[in-house]
Amino acid sequence: MTTRDEPTDSEETAAATGSADAGEPTHEPPSDAATDGGTAAAEADAAEETTEAAATRTPTTGAESVIAALEAAGAETAFGVQGGAIMPVYDALYASSVHHVTMAHEQGAAHAADAYGVVSGETGVCLATSGPGATNLVTGIADASMDSDALLALTGQVPTELVGNDAFQETDTIGVTAPVTKHNYFASGTDTVGDTVGEAFAYAETGRPGPTLVDLPKDVTLGETDRTPKPPEPPAGAEVDPEADPDAVERAARVIEDAERPLCLFGGGVIKSDAADQACRFAHDHGIPVTTTMPGIGSFPENDPLSLSWAGMHGTGYANMAITHTDCLIAVGTRFDDRLTGGIETFAPEAEVIHIDIDPAEISKNVHADHPLIGDAGSVLEQLIAAIDDDPDAEAWRDRCADWKEEYPMTYAMPEDEPLKPQFVVEAFDEATDDDTIVTTGVGQHQMWAAQFWTYTEPRTWVSSHGLGTMGYGVPAAVGARLAADTAGDTDRDVVCFDGDGSFLMTIQELSVAVREDLDITFAVLNNEYIGMVRQWQDAFFEGRHMASEYEWMPEFDKLAEAFGAKGWAVSEYDAVADTIEAALAYDGPSVIDFRIDPAENVYPMVPSGGANGKFALSEEQL
Repeated sequence: MTTRDEPTDSEETAAATGSADAGEPTHEPPSDAATDGGTAAAEADAAEETTEAAATRTPTTGAESVIAALEAAGAETAFGVQGGAIMPVYDALYASSVHHVTMAHEQGAAHAADAYGVVSGETGVCLATSGPGATNLVTGIADASMDSDALLALTGQVPTELVGNDAFQETDTIGVTAPVTKHNYFASGTDTVGDTVGEAFAYAETGRPGPTLVDLPKDVTLGETDRTPKPPEPPAGAEVDPEADPDAVERAARVIEDAERPLCLFGGGVIKSDAADQACRFAHDHGIPVTTTMPGIGSFPENDPLSLSWAGMHGTGYANMAITHTDCLIAVGTRFDDRLTGGIETFAPEAEVIHIDIDPAEISKNVHADHPLIGDAGSVLEQLIAAIDDDPDAEAWRDRCADWKEEYPMTYAMPEDEPLKPQFVVEAFDEATDDDTIVTTGVGQHQMWAAQFWTYTEPRTWVSSHGLGTMGYGVPAAVGARLAADTAGDTDRDVVCFDGDGSFLMTIQELSVAVREDLDITFAVLNNEYIGMVRQWQDAFFEGRHMASEYEWMPEFDKLAEAFGAKGWAVSEYDAVADTIEAALAYDGPSVIDFRIDPAENVYPMVPSGGANGKFALSEEQL
């Protein structure tokens, strides 16, 4: 059995500064004579003094240099799990301005850091020890890689002299994570480790964002140094030109002007580059209908008359019809993944494709770009806005898109003799919350319903796992999202996690973190006692054989919530939905509502894998 809280006999723990106790040291409690106001003021002063001291002190060890680099980069929060090889770094965190949140599992630390970055627009930071600690981060790192999320992972490693000797809790972290990181680093020297961490932090958010990792041998972090890390900078050559080639922009502008059926497709890159304002202005200035990818949800207000919502396998029928019939597709910040395109040969078959992306590797990788525009989404959209002299004559096309919205509305049936419908639950939450509410999800049917039946109007309010499709993402992501909002001063902002029963069970341990940190999060479990999306595909394509998708027994999640110290409810009737949601949102702390939904409910529309977007199914009979 592997453990992560005890150093090995061969590790030089005596060299570490701080308490000799292997547990986390505790601070002295405030004086009984202190008033609430005095205590708060004292804590604020102490925090300010700690921050100032951290910014000016000279590191004395490699571990302190690591933390100094994080502070210099502006990191405010980190998520992780302690352990032997990473212990010196944690000891240096003790006096740091960086707030550390101890997660229940390293995968949860990576997902929480990822979501923190998505909501804040900054690089998320996670830490783990060597061996199982590092390998447990891999799923979260891979998730960030697929979704182009800025993430820095710091992993402990056995002392350099033991690397390659199969030492206790040793793993080739560099080799394991090379395929799922933008770049990873093996820290080879105490004097340079701070510079390495600063570079990794900066590189994660430079150009196309992505995860980086620094592997930290224990002798490097315990070693002595008097070097202050350099200001964080990405490696030479990493910076990209934000503007596209002017001639290419002019050619694309003429194509847009001549189009009769233009369509904007806004992807996750619009949000990552903070280009939602430019994207909205571009569409409004030229009267062009808009659809988004699933990662691009929130880049354009879904209550806008030009919005067709999101496209792809479970996107709206009208979005998929527009993609099928457009003659000019203006795609911004999307990699054209298979869940969006279906069969490549049938994707936007009549369109000249204008593809704006910061990464040249994405141009014509999946969908051929007739007019590639390589650069930052916001900058290139500004170039296009300036270059277009005449709006396309698209009034008839806008009317046609409006007709499709009426022909293929997002609706669902609510027969009195059937159980609670999950779509109703999502809509009830949407009605009860403000536009800036942050929604996180796991992966499965519940994820699709949360995307389909919630009206997103702001960027960075939809936080989900897209490319990797990681079940269990929702709970730790809600922890990270809540802390990002709180750090920004948005303590009144709601955070709602929609999860499925299967997905919830995968990371339910992180509910303990929400309780310990007193985080105001509402978890809505859409409980159908299935791995619902698998069951839906088994019914459609495997003659209804429910192999390993049907749970014969499920715990009572409301009672589990209470056992964790959260507030719990169970709801199975429509009449109880609104009042329970109101009570959960009003509760100041983590709460769980176990919604016992219709186990037979399916997600539609649906484009079969590899199918044509314009031939979406509205029921199983149409597949």
